[in-house]
Amino acid sequence: MTKRERILRVLRGETPDKLPWFGDLAYWVWYLHASGNYPDIYKGEDGIFRLHDDLNIGFYLQGFYPFKTHYENIDVVTESSGDLTKIKYTTPIGALTECRKYLESSYSTAIVEHLIKDASDLAILRYIYEHMFFEPDYDRIAMFKDFSGDNGITLCYTPRTPLMELIAEKAGIETVTYLIVDDEEEFNATLDVMNTGFEKAAEITVTSDCECVMIPENLSSEAVGKKFYHKYMEAHHKKWTTKIKESGKFSFIHMDGTLKGLISEVSNSGFSVLEALTPAPVGDLALEDFVSSAADDVIFWGGLPGAYFSNAISDKDFDSYVIKTIKYMTQSNRFVLGVADQIPPYTKPDRIKRVNELVEEYGAYE
Repeated sequence: MTKRERILRVLRGETPDKLPWFGDLAYWVWYLHASGNYPDIYKGEDGIFRLHDDLNIGFYLQGFYPFKTHYENIDVVTESSGDLTKIKYTTPIGALTECRKYLESSYSTAIVEHLIKDASDLAILRYIYEHMFFEPDYDRIAMFKDFSGDNGITLCYTPRTPLMELIAEKAGIETVTYLIVDDEEEFNATLDVMNTGFEKAAEITVTSDCECVMIPENLSSEAVGKKFYHKYMEAHHKKWTTKIKESGKFSFIHMDGTLKGLISEVSNSGFSVLEALTPAPVGDLALEDFVSSAADDVIFWGGLPGAYFSNAISDKDFDSYVIKTIKYMTQSNRFVLGVADQIPPYTKPDRIKRVNELVEEYGAYE
């Protein structure tokens, strides 16, 4: 079977010949570009797909938002200086500024100044969302389907739900907590306005021609406990997993943090796949406890901590860990072998290739 045939079998609740192996190369590819080490042979429109083919890793997560965002009566200015990038939104009722810093040591970017500092900024944020609109941007979907071929599936993103957008991007968890305590009515009003924008964009994604839809929450129970989840997120997830299923697609959620406090709640919200799951000892829940902690029909995607692809462990220990994971996962058709959550900088291509070699040797179902 091809990698595409294997993954579709699992998504449909069937059993393929061998365990599907699909990994997120985005961070590693970014490092290769930023460091000047990206091979010329993989440049060009179809290069990322050929790279996946040559590494024998299934393609799925170089997905995208299949819509364009526009603003009315808002001036958005981006300025970069050195390793800092500032984005300023100027509206008739005030301005908000965000600042990001590029960290060369980790080939990543961090928010050093959030858009929202306190409750006084929420009215301006609502204005921005009230004057934000979206239009479909479907051109790349056909290209992704064509180039990924037998090696992958086509996945598109919705926006994050409003609470996670505030936590992950606009305000940060500390400020969000203060916003709720200081003025919950204002906070809830802001979530309502943000959700109107979320739903318009999500509808564009769900009605597109992709096969899989991800709500890219980057969810972790350290930031969102049961109380926050039930109050602010559960209804959104249940509504949109239902819509995604009715459209004939598979629903994904990105859960790349601690799991014990949320895996049961999230898996019971109707998702087809919990993606990027990180098991102990890097995460807080053993792989062997995933099934007993979650809904009966959800698929678990992950299992290989990203750090294990670096020099953190030896080749021998890497093989041992991967083989053990494969042997456990092939006891059920509810697992996809994946990276939890991304292959990091400095990873050697041979270690990525090694996973497929081990899948071919040990990945047949029991």
